[in-house]
Amino acid sequence: MRLLFAVLTGMVFGAGITLSGMINPAKVLNFLDIAGTWDPSLIFVMGGAVVVTFVGYRAVWRRSAPLFSARFQVPTSTVIDGRLLGGSALFGIGWGIAGFCPGAAIPALGTGRWEVILFLGAVGVGLGLARLAKGLPLWPRRAET
Repeated sequence: MRLLFAVLTGMVFGAGITLSGMINPAKVLNFLDIAGTWDPSLIFVMGGAVVVTFVGYRAVWRRSAPLFSARFQVPTSTVIDGRLLGGSALFGIGWGIAGFCPGAAIPALGTGRWEVILFLGAVGVGLGLARLAKGLPLWPRRAET
């Protein structure tokens, strides 16, 4: 049941990203081009996501535990350090150069564009290098739940 809900959630997310046009990197790049062909539609997509997330979190936090886990998986660190800032900057630079974030690139695989495959390959290499730099194995073993 847990896997089914994960797949359904991914499908809803992918459909939303596709319907909003955010699988088209030109829309994202035009949003960032304030002095040129600025396209404000990304603001409305993000605004809609913030509203849905706000309502969803208010409902979920009323529960004592999630539906498919014993407890909520909430980050405990509040440290803003070089790793966080560097990772955030790298994410933003990659988004600005490619016009994709990983969340939009996965549904964009359906377009068959080679740029999407190249982008996701680069993301995979970056994740692997980060894991190696931290002394972690490339393929983590998943804990049974």
